[in-house]
Amino acid sequence: MMVRSGNPVLRPGTLIFAVLSLLLGAAGTGWPQSAPPALGLQEQGPQTAPLPSTSAPSSPPAREENPGLINEMGKLFDKLPSILPPIKSPSETMNDLSRLATPSAMVSGRMACPASSNGAPDCKQAADQLCQSKGYKEGKSLNADSAEKCSAKVLIPGRQRKPDDCRTDTFVTSALCQN
Repeated sequence: MMVRSGNPVLRPGTLIFAVLSLLLGAAGTGWPQSAPPALGLQEQGPQTAPLPSTSAPSSPPAREENPGLINEMGKLFDKLPSILPPIKSPSETMNDLSRLATPSAMVSGRMACPASSNGAPDCKQAADQLCQSKGYKEGKSLNADSAEKCSAKVLIPGRQRKPDDCRTDTFVTSALCQN
């Protein structure tokens, strides 16, 4: 039987730390990239470096393009502020929150939802009625309950149940009321 040493949870973390350390350590000093070897004739002559232009002394020197992971991550961080939404000041945030937090109260009761023109229950109207009965102006339904209401014909033994013998009534049992 082979015995493992160490915590298995720490092993992936240690591995990630080691990889990041290598990447960040190598970012400071890089290996020079040489041009690929050319096949055929090579020119044997003194190579002169191009002279820097003095036409724009106030502009900073152009950064040499260095393809690689670190360079691409730098480009991503340069684009990051344009992607993120602007940061709001604390006063703007408080104004937004105060608009959302209007004075309200939760009330309980039982108000039937009337049927709308399409046959579905209209619980907004029932929530308004429940809030108005408690002295508020309007409300939103928080909790609803439904019950099946059947006629006495259903209780007759041996009688077949018909589709119009029962109906489902919906009630608002709690609402959030506002002035």
